[in-house]
Amino acid sequence: MRFTTREEIEAPIDHVFGRLSDFAHLERMIMRRGVEVSRDNPGEPVEVGIRWTIGFKFRGKPRSAEIVLAKIQPPIGHLITFESGGIGGESQIELTPLSPTRTRLMVRVELTPQTLAARLLLQSIKLAKTNLNQRFKTRIADLAEDIEMDYSS
Repeated sequence: MRFTTREEIEAPIDHVFGRLSDFAHLERMIMRRGVEVSRDNPGEPVEVGIRWTIGFKFRGKPRSAEIVLAKIQPPIGHLITFESGGIGGESQIELTPLSPTRTRLMVRVELTPQTLAARLLLQSIKLAKTNLNQRFKTRIADLAEDIEMDYSS
C-alpha cells in the first residue's frame, strides 16, 4: 500500500531540508500526539543508521516500530525504513528547488506485509484508504505550512 503527496513550500530548499532534518523537533512533534519515541544513542549526531523505537496504540492495541534512517542526501531528502508487527516499509522525502525561494516537497510512504497476519491487517486498512490518504495529505500540508511560517518569521 502506498501513500504519496506533494506540497509546494514558499521557502528555499536549504531551509526546508534543515527543518525536515531536525529530528529532535520531529521527535517532539510525534510525542505531542501521544506516541512514545526513544532514539538509540541520543547524544550522537544524526547520520545514516541511526535508530528510533516508537510505541503507539493502533486499533486499541499497543504496537511498536523500529525506524532507521537509511539514506540522507542534503539538500535533496532522505529515506527512512521501518518495521512493525510484520509490516515493513519505507518513507521517502524528496525536495526539488522550483526557484530560489520555492521548494517542492514530495513524500512517499509504502507499506509491505511480511506475514499473513500483516497482509490481513493491510487488507482491512485498504478499506479506509481514502480517509487515511486524506489525513496523510492534511498532515503533510500542515507540516509544509509550519515550515513556511517559520521561514517567513
